[in-house]
Amino acid sequence: MDSCVIGTLPKLVRSLYRLIALDGSPHPVLDAPYESMDAAEAAAQSWCSGQGRDLSLQQRGIGLEVQTSCGAWRTIRYPQACLRDGGEHSPVH
Repeated sequence: MDSCVIGTLPKLVRSLYRLIALDGSPHPVLDAPYESMDAAEAAAQSWCSGQGRDLSLQQRGIGLEVQTSCGAWRTIRYPQACLRDGGEHSPVH
């Protein structure tokens, strides 16, 4: 959970996640809100080893962002399976 101070009271909200392209724009296929980091990473790995497998690294690479309670998006990681040749499945780091 994240908090954003509004006046003097903290506002607590559940985190949302999204997938982005390497240039920071919303991912052209996987642009959707995800309720958990695991759900977003699973979607990224599935796409990278399936539909995105034959794309160039620049087209296939994916970033994972979390939305702060203030509404800003922060990049928190890059699923490694999407940064390897052929999008082969591997653990996320």
